[in-house]
Amino acid sequence: MSTENARGVLLLSHVGFSFMEDLLGTVTARGLKGYVLSSLPEPQHQTSRPATLADIAADVRVTTGHVLTVRDVEDYLDQLRAAGVAVQCCLTVWEGYRHLMALANARLGVPDLEEKQVLDLRDKRTLRNRLADAGLSRGRASALTPETLAERQREGGRYFVKPVSGIASFGTFPLTADTTWTDVERIAAEARSDTVYSSVFAAQPGSGDPVGPGPHAHPAVEEGVDPGAGSDHGVAGGMEFLVEDYVPGREFSFEVIVVDAEPHVVAVHEKCQVTETAGTVLENACVSPPTSLSQEEIAAGIRWVTSVLDVLALDWGCFHVEARHAASGWDLIEVNPRVGGSLISPSVAALTGGPGLLDLWLDSLLAAGRPAGFSKALKSLSFAADGTTQGRNATFFRVFFADPGTIRAVRLNDDLPLPPVVSQVLLKPGDVVRSSSREVFLGQVLWRMDRADRDAVLPRLLPASEHAIEIVYQRERG
Repeated sequence: MSTENARGVLLLSHVGFSFMEDLLGTVTARGLKGYVLSSLPEPQHQTSRPATLADIAADVRVTTGHVLTVRDVEDYLDQLRAAGVAVQCCLTVWEGYRHLMALANARLGVPDLEEKQVLDLRDKRTLRNRLADAGLSRGRASALTPETLAERQREGGRYFVKPVSGIASFGTFPLTADTTWTDVERIAAEARSDTVYSSVFAAQPGSGDPVGPGPHAHPAVEEGVDPGAGSDHGVAGGMEFLVEDYVPGREFSFEVIVVDAEPHVVAVHEKCQVTETAGTVLENACVSPPTSLSQEEIAAGIRWVTSVLDVLALDWGCFHVEARHAASGWDLIEVNPRVGGSLISPSVAALTGGPGLLDLWLDSLLAAGRPAGFSKALKSLSFAADGTTQGRNATFFRVFFADPGTIRAVRLNDDLPLPPVVSQVLLKPGDVVRSSSREVFLGQVLWRMDRADRDAVLPRLLPASEHAIEIVYQRERG
């Protein structure tokens, strides 16, 4: 381990991934070193990923378990201190390690959320009802059991089912008259066997339970969960589900940096294409700033987000607040104490013409000793209270999901109305996609345009973008 000029940032990686290349680039661009603590990668990545990270990080430590623990973080901080490294802060985009990040920053004296606050945000049932009590949500949530499932179906209203602690829309779906408890148990069984997100869904959150965004995450299977245990108590296959009042309206997300209890809404993304299926919700495309909101409606959204953060006492950090807007006003989907997944951070960079959301989150941690100066700079990039923004750019991005099958060919299409500024293909020929109740990312593409031209460009770009990534599957032999 090199300790020359050893001021650096501790980065927590889940099984070798979690946007490490992006994070390390952000850290080194600030003249700091990146120190990576990773849980054990899956077998197919146990040689390649540590070697890849070692080429770009100052040091890489890989644990013997597939999930990081408090002890792992404390031991590595002790090793770094003994080696003379001055760790400035800790950062992770993997939400299941967000409480470990909070614990590490507390030890380092860096302002951040408390561990309990992070874990409380994972309990979506309690969070929904807490905000309903405060008048900030019109819906309520209950534990999903065979009995409550039948009760809601008899009532005939609109309800939504989701894991109490979940990720990536896995197992989230509208309740219908055809939904059965067997369907819920099937989803729970998929979660337990899913090598990407299995240990996210423990019935009770605790140290080491991983949750996080995006396609760069590959956790291993959690052992010791009885897939049939507890179904009479609303727990199916080690997963606890909730049923909540359906929240109507169009979907949006607020990208927020909070510094010393002052929230800054850096961007608002409108989910201009969302597909609800029997087992998940696919968020296909986003545009920013929103096209369907007036300045007054954006201002109302900013006030609502500020009230949500205030009620929850979330006075430091980066938040991806997902919400819906209808004629009745704003309502919550969920509060994520991290950057949004997919291309949210690059979209922010394209909007600002400079820093992305990862940059701003890291800078907010590094600026802990001078929050006033950073807040002033952040304010110049953010929405004003009246719903206006100084930015002249607009962005549009589309996320592509794969269907079950074996991929024969996949490529980017260069015949588009506007060339993209970011394009990623995440799968390759020969990859096999299994049927699942979670989204399987194929790729994602981001475009930037002048805000004044957006209304002319977007109607052409929106349909054309559906073919930005072209994929061919192998024909099954009959």
